[in-house]
Amino acid sequence: MSMFVGLDWGGSSHAVCIVDAAGKVLDRFVVTHDRDGLADLVARLRRYGPPGETPIATERPSGFLVDVLVEAGFVVTPIHPNVVKACRPRYRAVADKSDPDDAYILADILRTDGHRLVPLKPQSDAIKALRALVRGRDDLVATRLALANQLRALLDSFWPGAAGLFADIASPIALAFLQRYPTPESASRLGEKRMAAFLAQNQYCGRRGIADVLGRLRAAPGPIAAEAEAEAKGELARAIAPTLESLVGQIAKLSSRIEHAVAELPEGRIVMSFPRAGKTCAAQITAELGNVRARFQSEDHLAAEAGVAPVTYQSGKSRAVTWRWACNKRLRAAITCFADNSRHASPWAAKVYQEARSRGCRHPHAVRILARAWLRILWRAWQDSVPYDSQKHPAARAMLDKG
Repeated sequence: MSMFVGLDWGGSSHAVCIVDAAGKVLDRFVVTHDRDGLADLVARLRRYGPPGETPIATERPSGFLVDVLVEAGFVVTPIHPNVVKACRPRYRAVADKSDPDDAYILADILRTDGHRLVPLKPQSDAIKALRALVRGRDDLVATRLALANQLRALLDSFWPGAAGLFADIASPIALAFLQRYPTPESASRLGEKRMAAFLAQNQYCGRRGIADVLGRLRAAPGPIAAEAEAEAKGELARAIAPTLESLVGQIAKLSSRIEHAVAELPEGRIVMSFPRAGKTCAAQITAELGNVRARFQSEDHLAAEAGVAPVTYQSGKSRAVTWRWACNKRLRAAITCFADNSRHASPWAAKVYQEARSRGCRHPHAVRILARAWLRILWRAWQDSVPYDSQKHPAARAMLDKG
């Protein structure tokens, strides 16, 4: 008997609905998100048939619950939340929402439109590890940026000179300075001799001389905060600086591990073969592409997933081309970063970019056009498991021949 399972993911519990080929509800239940609950879920699903013949629909393509089901042998099919939202009016006129109802809708969409959907195929353990490292690093970089902005805003409010003393507020020398001199009062007796000793102790290698650094500090607007306020804000600066320093160090360690991991993957070496792809950017692209070649059935599919192909709305005589909101934003950020870098090493990429700018496109739009062009080549190289070769790229080879 054909059956279809819909699973609505929750924080502490998950709603499950099982329907037959005619859409009749065979079972409804809720399982808790713990060891016993997940074991009960797998056991109850197995009662209806072998795991390999039991399709399950969920709104999330990844996560612990999905891993448990895939590991047990079930066929998991992710359905985008926008599809579920658009289908709700098919089942009721009132715009209400509940987890059991969503579980039923997921099961019924899988029953009626399952032939349009692609079941989830798990990535290799190495790709999962790289993805965890890359996404974790990206999140830490965002946290570093937020902390650096918070620290700069704090210093601007009571001691602008310290905020602009060094080029990067999150650099080791800037953070060491703030931990040693967190307030204007603590740096009031800082002369050239003491500044020279501090810079030497922290291995300062900047281009400015000691007199220039000290002059920059003294030329900044003077502190306006009273003693108590300056002391309190100095304590805050002293608290943020070591946190930011530790975070910067951990990001550097993760970056080193990511560079090593991506170089060991065949897919990573393919992406790294492209002009100015680098290692970190290549790792970001590789982590989102994965190693399941059937995941992207065409270059257009990949471009849509990467968010570099616009969305066209057309009805009658009206036609509009708009920005694609629904996409893998991490992949879009990585592929556009690579495209922007590539134009400095590839004459063909520079030509595509300049032609887009000459048509009136702004820089971000021109970079997305270039990214779309690169994805055609990247998709083919990824499908064929071969590195990029400019001699096999007719347009790039023509540019090199002209040069």
